[in-house]
Amino acid sequence: MAIDYNDPLVGEELGKIMPMTYEEVEEELQLSGVRGSPTMNDMDLKLMLVEVRLRAEGKLDDGVVKEVKTSFDNNWEELMYTKPYFKAFYDEYAEGLDQNAMNVIMEYCNEKDMALERYGKDYKVLIRKIEEAIHFKAPITSPTIVFSGFPANMGEEACKMTLEAVGAISEFECITDEDMPILTGKVTFEDLEDAKKACEQYDGMDMGMGTLLKLGSEE
Repeated sequence: MAIDYNDPLVGEELGKIMPMTYEEVEEELQLSGVRGSPTMNDMDLKLMLVEVRLRAEGKLDDGVVKEVKTSFDNNWEELMYTKPYFKAFYDEYAEGLDQNAMNVIMEYCNEKDMALERYGKDYKVLIRKIEEAIHFKAPITSPTIVFSGFPANMGEEACKMTLEAVGAISEFECITDEDMPILTGKVTFEDLEDAKKACEQYDGMDMGMGTLLKLGSEE
């Protein structure tokens, strides 16, 4: 989970990091085994270092609610933020300093037709792997799944009833997103098969608000 930027501990640590240069922050992150994405600006990188330091010091509460990013500069950036499997896939090439592969991945995500024309012949295997990473869905191995995208105006009870129609629920948590009029949360079904059915039925459903429902395994 990401940090709560309203937490006083976060503000205190950020105050220590603000005087640092971009290069100093980047170097400390790399020494900690963390690499920022090429699209990160100075503040993004410093906030990442705040989280790394606090985690290393054991000062982060696992119950902190993740801050949700809702706008992205391009499709590649969105995939890096919203698709953990895709990020891990890309990071393998970044850690190996394979700049050619990194370029192909970024261009394919942002300009697919152009990338196919340019790299389709020589990078067939990599392009197939890119498609697999983009569309990868973690298998449902637990009756507990996370969700987001139900309209906020339907309310918590209606959201719960919708999921209960799939199968009996033992635990349910739901909050309204701070940035968008949607509900996000976590639900535990009594039966694993019902959790799978809920994902099959609702994951990817268009709710008519410019957003899609997302249901899946906890990351």
